[in-house]
Amino acid sequence: MTAYSKYAKYLTTVVGSYSVPRWYESLEKEVEAGKLSRADMADAQFRCTQAAVKDQEVAGIDILTGGEMHRRTNNRHAPPNAMLNFFWEKLPGFTKETRPRPITRKDTNVFHPAAVCVGSIGYADLGLVEEFRTVSSQTDRDVKVTMTGPHMLAKVAFDEHYGDIRKMMQDLAKVLHRNFRDLEAAGCRYVQIDEPLFAVSDDAEVEAAVEAINLAVEGLEKTSVQVHVCQGNYAVGEEYDGQIGHRYFDYGRYPADLICRIRCDVLLVEHDFADRYEGQLGNKRLAVGAADVQDPNVETPEVIAERITRLRWLTPEQTLITSSCGMNHLRRGIAFGKLKAMTGAKRILLAKEAKSAA
Repeated sequence: MTAYSKYAKYLTTVVGSYSVPRWYESLEKEVEAGKLSRADMADAQFRCTQAAVKDQEVAGIDILTGGEMHRRTNNRHAPPNAMLNFFWEKLPGFTKETRPRPITRKDTNVFHPAAVCVGSIGYADLGLVEEFRTVSSQTDRDVKVTMTGPHMLAKVAFDEHYGDIRKMMQDLAKVLHRNFRDLEAAGCRYVQIDEPLFAVSDDAEVEAAVEAINLAVEGLEKTSVQVHVCQGNYAVGEEYDGQIGHRYFDYGRYPADLICRIRCDVLLVEHDFADRYEGQLGNKRLAVGAADVQDPNVETPEVIAERITRLRWLTPEQTLITSSCGMNHLRRGIAFGKLKAMTGAKRILLAKEAKSAA
């Protein structure tokens, strides 16, 4: 646990990604055709980052992200292209080529364009400090920077060098550790690690992943560590944008007991998996993913609040409010509506508590 572990009751935060405009892919094709430059695409990404921050501010979200807008040029293979390829391309040891990697036994037609690891993974600046500074310049609210965890980065890639996922994750963790220390030095007070593949891995692999995550965050004193665990949110099809994501990784054992060994302040989980953590949280907090990103309808604040209050064992002091996963595939109006429902639920819960205390 870090020294920066004080959270207000029912604080709201996002998982990371925000609604990606459908015209992103059109711009990418214009760049590929030479009609626009990569600088034009970067300008569009910056403007979308500004818009994502503004939506979160207007909705009243407490801890913001930049929506991960700069990590995408399209919304295909969403969301992993921004969680994986964006970082693989920066890391020594990975080739630029990709190969189709099946990712779920639920659908053999679903794959990810996975990088190939052909050498030892070395240090790289992953762009997290630049992201933090860019987003922080757009808001006076707290900013969180998200980062894919060592397990997902290793498990989805093709490994032609290590032959041992534990060793591969350890080297990835060393890279993350240095980037996180740089973030802390830059003034970032919230980092989030994303890991969606624990339920499709055996216990030994998850234990090795927990060791790697703990190595990545070792020594952080001023930066609060959050870890997002989900069962996937993958949109596929001819039109990727605006689709509802699918849970492709929910068919194994959900190892809440092992997840709770991660040295972090907050776990962000889907609301229907929150009960798995009863009696296991210790002094951690739980960010309940009560806004369901795989539901195309905008929930009312009352529905969000009920999904939280049904967890009678979870105290207000230990509770944050978030979404079940990222919102990149949702239309902007739906995504914004879910943000407002989250903050509306916060008001309901705080008012209810104040009435009880009166």
